[in-house]
Amino acid sequence: MNGKLNLLLTAGLVASAASLVNAQYQARHLFIEVERANSETRQLDIEWTQLQLDQSTLGKSARIEQIARTDLNMVPLTAARTQYLTEKK
Repeated sequence: MNGKLNLLLTAGLVASAASLVNAQYQARHLFIEVERANSETRQLDIEWTQLQLDQSTLGKSARIEQIARTDLNMVPLTAARTQYLTEKK
């Protein structure tokens, strides 16, 4: 009887140890996934900030006017160059 109890307790101890090792492995694996996700979040935040900065720079009217003048050879509208269209009835 005593030998069977020892065998049963040993089997329980081994099963408990295997369960503990498995739980630690899963915890480490999940921790690595969390760290990767946090790293990706930080990288995406950096990219988002850079995109917002680029958008604010490119959207300024002075920048748009400069591109219109230099790249598109546009000039400001004057009253002498304005044509008004009227609807014929």
